Amino acid sequence: MTERPPADTDTGPGTSARRRGRPKRAESADTRDRILTAARDEFSERGYEKTSVRGIAKAAGVDSALVHHYFGTKEQVFEAAITQSFGPALQAPKAIEEGPLDGVGERLARFFFGVWENPATRAPLLAIVRSAVTNETAAAVFRRIVATQVLRRIAVRLELPDAELRAELAAAQLVGTAILRYVIKVEPLASADPEQIIARLAPVVQGHLTDP
Repeated sequence: MTERPPADTDTGPGTSARRRGRPKRAESADTRDRILTAARDEFSERGYEKTSVRGIAKAAGVDSALVHHYFGTKEQVFEAAITQSFGPALQAPKAIEEGPLDGVGERLARFFFGVWENPATRAPLLAIVRSAVTNETAAAVFRRIVATQVLRRIAVRLELPDAELRAELAAAQLVGTAILRYVIKVEPLASADPEQIIARLAPVVQGHLTDP
């Protein structure tokens, strides 16, 4: 008598598709990237309040359960999208390390507006800021990212009294100008030459960071 294979043994070409297991690393990374890209686009187009996990999943071409699996809640998806999109700005502390402190104001301002003037990095930053200024949950996530990833890292490198306050004031100067220029588009600031803006802001940022 011929023995039958056990019930969980592959017996045909369709069985592997029915088996459940962990996705391959490459597939997982691709899925995560697609979800984050879709999330960034959805938050940019609809804002935080009108964006849903289901809408993100649909835009990414996945089941909403996968969004929850990789990231959790909508707030966590937003934070992950911020972290990815805010990546270039997270390198800001390096601007302080590249030279003496007496030139850090110009280096930081030049770096900051270089990120905003680049269309590839400006679009995701606009999505973040627009969501943060219209929704408190999004604003809390944005503040947490800025505080932990940027301001504290800059403050540690200053090694000066009131370093955290100094870093926050410098950031407020730069972020406030960016909101007026790129989000609200107040004239003549919105159409001013970036070099002119940097020339005027650099001494102010420098003062916040290093003046007695």
